[in-house]
Amino acid sequence: MAESYDAKQISQLKNKVTLVGALVNVFLTIIKIGFGILGQSAALIADGVHSLSDLASDLLVLIAIKLGAREADHEHPYGHKRFETIATVILGMGLIWVAFEIAWDVYQRFLQPEIILMPKVNALGVAAISILSNEWLFQYTKGVAVITRSKLLLANAWHHRSDAISSVIVLVGIAGSLYGYVWADSAAAVLVAVMVAKIGWNLVWESIKELVDTGLSQEMVTDINSEILATEGVQGIHLLRTRQMGEDALIDAHIVVSSRITVSEGHMIGDVVRDVLIDKFSDVQEVLVHIDPEHDEYKVEDVKSLLRDDVDKLLQEYLAENYPLIDSFRIHYIKGRIELEVVLPHTMFIT
Repeated sequence: MAESYDAKQISQLKNKVTLVGALVNVFLTIIKIGFGILGQSAALIADGVHSLSDLASDLLVLIAIKLGAREADHEHPYGHKRFETIATVILGMGLIWVAFEIAWDVYQRFLQPEIILMPKVNALGVAAISILSNEWLFQYTKGVAVITRSKLLLANAWHHRSDAISSVIVLVGIAGSLYGYVWADSAAAVLVAVMVAKIGWNLVWESIKELVDTGLSQEMVTDINSEILATEGVQGIHLLRTRQMGEDALIDAHIVVSSRITVSEGHMIGDVVRDVLIDKFSDVQEVLVHIDPEHDEYKVEDVKSLLRDDVDKLLQEYLAENYPLIDSFRIHYIKGRIELEVVLPHTMFIT
């Protein structure tokens, strides 16, 4: 779990896994494009460009991790985690562009059959190496993403898995061309392009939803609602709002408690709700709990509430010479009305 690591260790884990991915992608880019040219495989060259885009994404991830790890400051009181979200949008848009370039290259080859490449046998070995390397990278990066709760790393992990799948398609396409199916290799390149575009679009869309403060999934909101209502002292939920900040989920909750309890008890119930949600949901890192003494359907609009000083002046006015006898008083604002509890000295009732 992420709780066993401090912020510095988490940052180091993120950097390490991304650097390892970058080095592997450098190696794969070189051998795919190199052997794609030597082995005359359009699909393998396209797959090499895919790996090159992953290398660029690794560099982007490193920058985003560095920026996102900075502590909250005056201008960014919630922290800098959305730098990772912005990086994910850029990463997704880059993948869509790469997919377009791959598809356009294949289209040009369809228009000019004389430039269609016929792959050689050695291209098969490179595709197999790519499959094994990217699957290992996927498992490694996904493991670190789970530990650090990083959606950006998880997205990068699925990039590695997409590379592995695309290499499988390339392997099949090359094999098909070698067996006489001339268009198989080019068709495989198109499938790779479609896959890359889909991944890019998903990344962009999910990140944009986060940037505009889209709430958590309905399933998670329902679970959060249930946990709050199960907390002792909570009589209802007046308002529940959720949003995502990088890998962290933020919650604003208005809970209804008994109107007769003290401020300190209501505050304690709010603290319990906060602790329960953070303990039950690993993504939840910040909870703001507002205490309500009743549901707002009883609130009278456009009526100025009497504050303590106002009530005190009224007591002085109506009690006159008896006012000094009051030890203290408590005000309850209930259903649009004011109720008072007046504390008198016990000596008044001694006979």
